Amino acid sequence: MKIVSLADFQQFDSQKMKKNNLFQTERFFCDIYCFEPGQEQKGHVHENQDKAYIVLEGQGIFQVGSAHQMLEAGQGVMAPAGETHGVKNSTNHRLKVLVFVAPNPS
Repeated sequence: MKIVSLADFQQFDSQKMKKNNLFQTERFFCDIYCFEPGQEQKGHVHENQDKAYIVLEGQGIFQVGSAHQMLEAGQGVMAPAGETHGVKNSTNHRLKVLVFVAPNPS
């Protein structure tokens, strides 16, 4: 059994959004994405993977399809396969997001 502490997977990178992997199998992965102020994950599409975002800390603008919505800690959204999705930290504070993707795109 693999036990993780979320505090151990919340590293940031001053150059770009940082992906910190918690769990990964052939069918699934779970990361914590860490955004410094102004960083973003540009809109993109996964044709065969669903992605769920849960905000752990901070606020960010989340895109799913043509919709853009500010979410804060405790809120989440899902981007179904084939939908454009992305995240932007447009605040002056750090943003931490728990991310689930299935099946694993690797």
